[in-house]
Amino acid sequence: MENLTLLWESTGLYNFTGPQAVMMAVGFLLLFLAIKKGFEPLLLLPIGFGAILSNIPVAGMTDEGGVLYYLYGGIKSGMFPLLIFMGVGAMTDFGPMLANPKTLFLGAAAQFGIFATLFGALALNVVPGMEFNLKQAAAIAIIGGADGPTAIYVASKLAPELLGAIAVAAYSYMALVPLIQPPIMRALTTVEERKIEMQQLRSVSQTEKIVFPLMLITLTALLLPSAAPLIGMFCLGNLMNASGVVDRLSKTAQNELINIVTIFLGLSVGSKLSADAFLKVETLGILGLGAIAFSIGTASGVIMAKIMNRFSSTPINPLIGAAGVSAVPMAARVANKVGQESNPYNFLLMHAMGPNVAGVIGSAVAAGVLLSLIR
Repeated sequence: MENLTLLWESTGLYNFTGPQAVMMAVGFLLLFLAIKKGFEPLLLLPIGFGAILSNIPVAGMTDEGGVLYYLYGGIKSGMFPLLIFMGVGAMTDFGPMLANPKTLFLGAAAQFGIFATLFGALALNVVPGMEFNLKQAAAIAIIGGADGPTAIYVASKLAPELLGAIAVAAYSYMALVPLIQPPIMRALTTVEERKIEMQQLRSVSQTEKIVFPLMLITLTALLLPSAAPLIGMFCLGNLMNASGVVDRLSKTAQNELINIVTIFLGLSVGSKLSADAFLKVETLGILGLGAIAFSIGTASGVIMAKIMNRFSSTPINPLIGAAGVSAVPMAARVANKVGQESNPYNFLLMHAMGPNVAGVIGSAVAAGVLLSLIR
């Protein structure tokens, strides 16, 4: 009888708590969104499963010695997000941005949502139950860049206790780009503006594509060293692709390496979706602020494009400004789709890829600024 009692007390049924059950339900919800709805499945599936594993009672998977405990070290050290950035760099073509350098301003303008949300998070402290310090507010604000690896990297450095909620919010809103952005884009532009056809982009030489990442990392080293880890790995991946002499390394970074790291990253983030860290009023604040940050970033890019169009000698369709958030390449596809609703012969995809790529750089720069100013 004593052995039966010990066996019963070691079961999950005996040790389950209400909050753990809720968080496992959250994990199953993320799996549903990834599998059934197709919302960022590459990340939400391992994140959801990691949430389930981390909330199994007695298993100790997040305790010292558990597999999720050791996997989380890859986030704590910043290694996983940086390796993801290298893979993204290897898959990125700077050509559209170099062909039209003005799109750099659109990528920069879209980061306004990050800094606006920083103050919004601090303002939420007047709401009962909400309490964010400056580091936590900065980590939440980076969601507005719509760059998952950057959001995870900044959160791991400034507010690791909010990592799970921030990662889920960041990737959820990236998946919802086709739903969130079009209403904002239509509200801020006229039919005539959406019909604007842009001139064909010039051809960019291989030399330009090789020189740009080298120039970018040099400027980062001189002006903003705190952004060097993110931009440096991004430039390394891009240089491997642009140089054309290390195809094996480039293909590995684009495929095998980024896929393996994505699995580990997702499970590690899921391990932080514990009941005590996630089931708080602050989580609702993070989800709400993330949506606001993303919306402000989209609107800022569109407004900047409208301003630039007034002073540009060549026409600029304001819709491409929405691609300044760094949800590559989904935001560019959305800009192209909305443009074709007003003009079926309007092809904005390659034009939108310019600010889209610039947005990746802009979010990394914004992260570097926050890490420099907030210790």
